[in-house]
Amino acid sequence: MNCLFCRRMNEIVFIESNKLNWERLTKVNEGVLRLPVAETVELYSMTADDLSYARTHYPDSKVVLYLNGIVLNAHRLIYKNKFGNFDAIKNYWTTDIPLAIYRSRGEIMTAFIIFFVAIAIGWFSSAVDQTFPRLILGDSYVNMTLDNIEKGDPMAVYGEMQQSNMFFAIGVNNVRVAFLAFVLGILTSIATSLIILINGIMVGAFFHFFYSKGIAALAWSTIMIHGTLELSAIAIAGGAGIVLGNALLYPGTYSRMQSLVKGAGDGVKIMVALIPVFITAAMLESYMTREYLNMGMAARLMIIGLSLAFLIWYFIIYTNKVYERVTASGAQEGQGIRGINF
Repeated sequence: MNCLFCRRMNEIVFIESNKLNWERLTKVNEGVLRLPVAETVELYSMTADDLSYARTHYPDSKVVLYLNGIVLNAHRLIYKNKFGNFDAIKNYWTTDIPLAIYRSRGEIMTAFIIFFVAIAIGWFSSAVDQTFPRLILGDSYVNMTLDNIEKGDPMAVYGEMQQSNMFFAIGVNNVRVAFLAFVLGILTSIATSLIILINGIMVGAFFHFFYSKGIAALAWSTIMIHGTLELSAIAIAGGAGIVLGNALLYPGTYSRMQSLVKGAGDGVKIMVALIPVFITAAMLESYMTREYLNMGMAARLMIIGLSLAFLIWYFIIYTNKVYERVTASGAQEGQGIRGINF
């Protein structure tokens, strides 16, 4: 009796937690409510996940029949209207991805904290042990940079490769690092955190090396022409990996597989958002960073400032506005709901 009572109480909590989304999707199916394509598809995906959960945990409940009807109607609506058009793509970027970023803001912030702590570790390790940069960066790179500093061109490494070849090589490497940080989340978020930690320590050692040579301002302003976008994107990709890892470690009310699928969905959306960021960073490094001596400090700082402004706008300000808009819309649509009786 107690087990049946607990099962019923869990079912009631499940219904109360998700019924607003179900009723919104029902209104969309009936044509009473019009939503952007991305929001409709996301509601459909979430409700389909809820149906799968209900089938597993409450197979004899009326909620299974109820959700099955909603999901079938939504499926017909989506494919009847052929949402794979330009409007769908626009809404994917302007609504779906920002919502995924907002939901993952805690994990992304965690990734940045780990990254900054790692940079500090790399900096102070280099400060107390002058051989540390060679251990992290390699003797060949350190020796080459020392030669370039003596020649008066400490960032000469950025001009040694033809621009188009450099763009391709940098782009591939950045995507590789970010993809590694993301997919390692499948081995739990600890694996992703280690990737962030390693890259942050390298950055810290890198910066301290130039600081120890008395050219910190020149090196920082040059590297961050592309590094503002590049390093931020790697940290954000790490956040996506933590989302994936946490979904596996902490499934909540979902089965572990269902939670993993949901986490992977948000993680992939975040990674898609980073594609233009990596492309832009590679272009800046290939075509602008090499001109650092001719640009001057003001021009370098302007590029850094614009890059930082974009990151803050899209990944923080805009995602918050999208969430507030969707939440306000849901609250208005949910007024007068009397509940679902099963």
